[in-house]
Amino acid sequence: MKYPRQLSAGANNTVIVLSDTEVGKLFVGDTRSEIGSEAEKMQFANSINSLVVKFIRLDFNEAIDAEMLVMERIYPLDFRSYEVEIRELWMDVFEDDLMQLHKEGFVHRDLKRPSNIGGLAFDNILLTASGLRLIDIGISALRKQVGDKIFEKYIEIENKEIAEFREYFLNR
Repeated sequence: MKYPRQLSAGANNTVIVLSDTEVGKLFVGDTRSEIGSEAEKMQFANSINSLVVKFIRLDFNEAIDAEMLVMERIYPLDFRSYEVEIRELWMDVFEDDLMQLHKEGFVHRDLKRPSNIGGLAFDNILLTASGLRLIDIGISALRKQVGDKIFEKYIEIENKEIAEFREYFLNR
């Protein structure tokens, strides 16, 4: 379904523009994640560092009959217009911030999209004026929710994806 001021749409949710500073991720019908759980994970990550898009509030849009996870609006930049040396610095900060999230018990789980899902491989990592940022934490996990064994497996997979992203980001 098309929504007014639609910014993007994934397999399960659509993001619409609310203002110059806010977007709303719509939760309509059956989605892959639950709005409260996603908000909790986003707030957890936000309490550690600024890598994950900022949570603002939960809301309800009566005009389109949808629950919304309201977050900051991010304006992506094209990384290919920056020198590799600058990209290396951004990548180092990104990796440090991601490792900090892992250490504190948060894993994104969707850095690289599976090949059968539309979009670009690393659509959830955006370059902004303040560096690399993560969006779409719908399938992310907290160690306290999944336990150590599953969490460590997720970290192992994500570390492989980080290495692939480094190659993509620096050599494209």
